[in-house]
Amino acid sequence: MSFHPNEMQRRARLASALLFLAFVFLVGSFFRTQVLQHNQYALQSEENRLREVPLPAPRGVIYDRRGQILAENLPGYSVSLLAPGVDSLRAALQRLSGTIPLSPEQMNQAVRRFRRAPNRPAVIFPDASFDVVSVLEEHRVEFPGLIIQSSPKRYYPDGPAMAAFVGYTGEVNEDELASATFRGYKAGQQVGKDGLERQYEPLLRGREGTRFVEVDARGRVVREAGARQDLLPEAAAPLYTNIDLDLQKYVVELFGDSLIGGVVAMEPATGEVLALHSAPTFDPNRFIGGIPADYWRSLMDDPRRPLYNKAIKGAYAPGSTWKLATAVMAIGQGVATLDDHMPVACTGGYQYGNRRFK
Repeated sequence: MSFHPNEMQRRARLASALLFLAFVFLVGSFFRTQVLQHNQYALQSEENRLREVPLPAPRGVIYDRRGQILAENLPGYSVSLLAPGVDSLRAALQRLSGTIPLSPEQMNQAVRRFRRAPNRPAVIFPDASFDVVSVLEEHRVEFPGLIIQSSPKRYYPDGPAMAAFVGYTGEVNEDELASATFRGYKAGQQVGKDGLERQYEPLLRGREGTRFVEVDARGRVVREAGARQDLLPEAAAPLYTNIDLDLQKYVVELFGDSLIGGVVAMEPATGEVLALHSAPTFDPNRFIGGIPADYWRSLMDDPRRPLYNKAIKGAYAPGSTWKLATAVMAIGQGVATLDDHMPVACTGGYQYGNRRFK
């Protein structure tokens, strides 16, 4: 089949135009990708190559009125795993359980942490012992996604003596993450759970830092140092209280191990709380890094209810304490003297009509 020369020339011009337009489109796409959107794709590339490893900030130290330490931080270790997905994480945890004791609950907890924050390493041991860290360091080459780092651990020097007012810290849970009080917090972070730790959480938390590690396409760590400049954590400012630690210890000694009740010692002129104790008490240091199951059961099964703060939450009838007020008023008005006695012995109540008032 033959074409007229003019027809062939027309088709050649049309093909040239189409090729020119395709070339212009490709050049424009390259320019947009490499020049106009360079920062966007560079950032995406960095995010795919780098992983953020949180650096916990030391919580603020809590002092009594004389500068004695009520709560401080000690060096500790945390163990985490970097994984591209849930299935990879479960497989890594299963292999890890052959090296160190790892219960099914600990595995499930790590998976839950990963699902809440998939861009962060899944914390396995928030407070790992030195023995566990030593064993993992020996087998570190077998687990490319393993992250072992130092992490400040909360410590209460006189733990049981101050549990009633200082509280304790623990990992933020899902309900707290969904609340407005803990807006901006991330899974795996430690927060105040009770007492001063909870009340002054915004002041005691500090500012978390970030360490960047380089990973390959399968999420395995290939470089830990120098991937990008680290963002160092900032420790929180100290918190000074009105508590008198010496008086607090004296009150605790009065109760011993047998008495049940609560005490609040205050400065009448200012209302400052000098001591606050609830007996029986518990050790807040056992809550750090996750409370052992047997210790938790012992607290829950104790009929004396050591977790119930009797000094703050307890509701009691005034009883004989009210006699002090009435006696002072009677003496001040001259109605009674220090040598007077009640004509009727106190039997714990007063019968008036058909009702007995205790």
